[in-house]
Amino acid sequence: MNRSPFSVRTFSRYALLCLVNVVLLTAFTFAQDFKKQVIYQIVTDRFVNGDTSNDNPAQSAGLFDATKTNWRLYWGGDLAGIQQKLSYLQGLGVTAVWISPPVDNLNLNIPDSGGNPTSSYHGYGARDFKRIEEHFGSAANDWTAFSNLTTAAHAAGIKVIVDFAPNHSNPDNAGEFGSLYDNGTFVAACNNDPGGIFHHNPDISGSGFQDRYQVEYYTLEGLCDLNQENSTVDAYLKAAIQQLQSHGADAFRIDAVKHVTWGWEYSMSNAAFTSGPSFFFGEWYQNWGDALYHDSYKFANKSGISVLDFNVNQAVRDVFASNNNFSELDNVVNSENSNFTWQNDLVTFVDSHDVPRLLSVNNNTNRLIEAQAYVLAGRGIPVVYYGDEQYLHNDTNGGGDPYNRNAMTSFLTTTTLYQVINKLGGLRGGSNDALGYGSYQQRWMNNDVYIFERKFFNDVVLVAINKNDSTTYPISGLNTALPAANYSDYLSGLMSGPSITVMTGSGGNNPVSTFTMPAHSVAVWQFTSTASTPQVGSIGPTLGQSGVKVTVAGKGFGTSTGTVLVGTTAATINSWSSTSVTFTVPNITNGIYNVTLKNSGGTAANTIQFTVLTAKLIPVTFTVNNATPTNPGDYIFLTGSTVELGNWGTTWDTAIGPMLDPNYPNWFLNVSAPAGAAIQFKFIKIASDGTVTWENGSNHTYTVPTSGVGFVNVNWQY
Repeated sequence: MNRSPFSVRTFSRYALLCLVNVVLLTAFTFAQDFKKQVIYQIVTDRFVNGDTSNDNPAQSAGLFDATKTNWRLYWGGDLAGIQQKLSYLQGLGVTAVWISPPVDNLNLNIPDSGGNPTSSYHGYGARDFKRIEEHFGSAANDWTAFSNLTTAAHAAGIKVIVDFAPNHSNPDNAGEFGSLYDNGTFVAACNNDPGGIFHHNPDISGSGFQDRYQVEYYTLEGLCDLNQENSTVDAYLKAAIQQLQSHGADAFRIDAVKHVTWGWEYSMSNAAFTSGPSFFFGEWYQNWGDALYHDSYKFANKSGISVLDFNVNQAVRDVFASNNNFSELDNVVNSENSNFTWQNDLVTFVDSHDVPRLLSVNNNTNRLIEAQAYVLAGRGIPVVYYGDEQYLHNDTNGGGDPYNRNAMTSFLTTTTLYQVINKLGGLRGGSNDALGYGSYQQRWMNNDVYIFERKFFNDVVLVAINKNDSTTYPISGLNTALPAANYSDYLSGLMSGPSITVMTGSGGNNPVSTFTMPAHSVAVWQFTSTASTPQVGSIGPTLGQSGVKVTVAGKGFGTSTGTVLVGTTAATINSWSSTSVTFTVPNITNGIYNVTLKNSGGTAANTIQFTVLTAKLIPVTFTVNNATPTNPGDYIFLTGSTVELGNWGTTWDTAIGPMLDPNYPNWFLNVSAPAGAAIQFKFIKIASDGTVTWENGSNHTYTVPTSGVGFVNVNWQY
């Protein structure tokens, strides 16, 4: 969630020149496939002070605390500091760094309720999205430090993920009143906004966090809420993302994705994908059973933006920190796997800058190692929160914000968790594709022991965890897809994992001889196969119009160029390797297609789904007045003639919506529609029991603008 500077819960090229072209090609080819990555999240200010000249810059003087006693001031960490520790991160097994929002932030010293000075050290109080924060770069707010980091990171085989916060600027009650600048030129402020750059609604509170309109259009913790339906804001934010891409950003974590206009965000990611390869995931904060859970997976399935897996995070913390039964975690993962189309793109984590570190909840390093091992081997893209590998924590006030944003004080490479991350990161990013692309199956479970299996064709990884503090468990009746053989623990006994013997069975269920799992143990057994035919495990992005470059990844593609078919149409191949192919979306009718990769000999891989858009996406706000009477649980949806409008779908998941009704019986919704297309559409009511009621009359028609934003206002046809 968002973070304000003073909030109690502040929601928050080393290579030689001859290698540069190779590095750039590698970054380009793989930027959209994050399934095999290990992400390291860094609160930039708290990591390493690599450049002391930016500690107390003139334009924001007084916001630096060299003593590190005021937890809401800058402590000196910067982009140069991250760059200095790339070899440490390489050794850890990290392949991507997620950095704090690097853009220029609030310059003022804002006293908190106790009169203590605070700052936007966390990066979530933007004032200029097109300049780099002086505390992270230089007093010139230029791009040098950022470009140096991305160049060096790419040379080290590490991608850079930028935390981007398009929901808001800075606080509406601080000295800059949310002021927004465009590369130094003033645009607007919350108290000076003739152009409608901001929404001017109250803060979200209470049950409002379950109300779609308030969630998207109200203010979050006093942070000036940007109006993405305004053409200036739309163009500004997309240009800012593309500027970050041009300076080497590989991916984006979207802050408070739940609180930005959902329909607009489709066009935001599409603008980036149109500009170049990228990967997107967003912070959709929720608890298991959240009223907007269905909205979250519909968004992730259709927007091209994955989400942080808060449900698995909650379950992991409950199981490992609070000693809940493993059944909780198993139930959550299985439920999500049935709802999310791109399960392996979900981003999983143990700790973050928004919750107390696990060690502040339960000061048991074994439990932290076990939890992190689960995330590293489990379904989804794993995140390691900076310092966890050093067992960093501060338990003041329970260890919540800001005490979970510690100064990094140690860079030992000998801790058990550092070594476990290295081993599992190597397995995930190596030749065994089960962790990145594989299925997920629970194989054995009781309250304290959990054994699960990941499988991609003939690649298999079997993982066992015993979290009990003192009890050793005998494991019998375990089956696995591992071929019959003896297997030693891939972690080399770092967490006391035993060896196992697998016998011959049938149907992918080979029995494992009885063995014991010691207390506080983690074991990983794996089998890596050689692909005799091409095997596809990933596509990214998952949607795009003609001309967008798309990456298919897997194994066994061969080194000679083959073909890629989108439906039955051959695509232009941009690059080809045995594990990754990039192609350009052909000019074909919009719709959902199977993509088929064939090697140079004509052997086809398994197909994978891709959505071909009609054209680049333009945000259009649709309003229908005096819609048919609705009862509680009934909603109005939009459906229409292109894939962007649901191709006349009539279910919750295929139609566009639900629409919003702050001025009932008038309903509206911001939707991303195809640029320049002559579309037809209608509105429907989907009742709580699924019954569909269409409006009468002819189809509405509208020609979508070729740029900017659009607006449609019609009456329900009776």
